[in-house]
Amino acid sequence: MRVLVVDDERRLATGLRRGLEAEGFAVDVAYNGTDGLWMAQENDFDAIVLDVMLPGLNGYRVCAELRTQHIWTPILMLTAKDGEWDEVEALDTGADDYLTKPFSHAVLVARLRALVRRGAPERPATLSAGDLWLDPAARRVRRGDVDVPLTAREFALLEFLLRRSGEAVTKQQVLAHVWDDNFEGDPNIVEVYVGRLRNKLDRPFGRAAIETVRGFGYRLVSDGG
Repeated sequence: MRVLVVDDERRLATGLRRGLEAEGFAVDVAYNGTDGLWMAQENDFDAIVLDVMLPGLNGYRVCAELRTQHIWTPILMLTAKDGEWDEVEALDTGADDYLTKPFSHAVLVARLRALVRRGAPERPATLSAGDLWLDPAARRVRRGDVDVPLTAREFALLEFLLRRSGEAVTKQQVLAHVWDDNFEGDPNIVEVYVGRLRNKLDRPFGRAAIETVRGFGYRLVSDGG
């Protein structure tokens, strides 16, 4: 198994390399985010050990850029920070796992082996359909180059539709995922919010991406020109 270690602490990177090689891994090392990104783009690794605090590009940016380029190599992030929001940011940018320094070498090896066993399924950190783009972590939506502000419920509805882009979904499915199973209000609230999204994301841009599927529900398409 081939692993890329990206860490600017040379003693730690050297120790990781020796330890992983002793476990049977083939290891490449980069000492800054810029080189790490380039190596991850140009080579086929089974996993990446990526420090957060790096010169050039930090680990969050390296991870996000790889996911934007549809490079799904499993990523284990390392950081000296200790806080839940650091872990949230790591996972939201597309990392698969997270370890806080100092860490047990045995645990790191076990987690790497687990990541490799799971493989590298697609798990984009952002969602898109045509020129419509949504970033769940940053809570941002764009149509083309234009940022479009949405309320929390509008955002949740759009995210639900984007995650099922091209699929027809029922009003009941929307209510269950965007509201909840215990919603006791008027189910026509879905039509109201679909109308709001159309008014914000479709009509001003000459699009018709959110389709009504008669007798069934709604479908978001990428080529709703």
